[in-house]
Amino acid sequence: MGNHRILWAILCLAALTSAPARAQDSDVAQIRALEIKVLDMYKNHDLEGFGAILDEDFVITFEDGSTYSKSGYLTFSSTYKAKIEVADIPEMKIRLHGDTAIVTGVFHEKGIDGKKPYEIRDRFTDIWMRQSGKWRLVAAHYAQPTK
Repeated sequence: MGNHRILWAILCLAALTSAPARAQDSDVAQIRALEIKVLDMYKNHDLEGFGAILDEDFVITFEDGSTYSKSGYLTFSSTYKAKIEVADIPEMKIRLHGDTAIVTGVFHEKGIDGKKPYEIRDRFTDIWMRQSGKWRLVAAHYAQPTK
């Protein structure tokens, strides 16, 4: 009888300690899916979808050091007329800190701007925050590697 109580206590303890790990795995999967969704919206110039995911206080910093708010970035994006042939994230790492997710990785884009082909390879950092149960993109930073 005593062995059953010990076994029951061990099983309960194991269930309690694995629950946060499962929740964290679920959050990581959600963030990964959102990053891919944002990438698809960017490729397809889906500004309405983009606007729905960006936080009202969103800020982005580009390679040249310029920064845009949410409205400024959406306006800037509406004028971006390049034909994006490839946009992908070949490398991505997600770190969770409570209701904040920090995503770092490599961004690759290739296409035609005007009549000229272009190709970009950047390092990026995206910061997501969970607000009222929904993940919102609050900041992004892009930089070109020196090597």
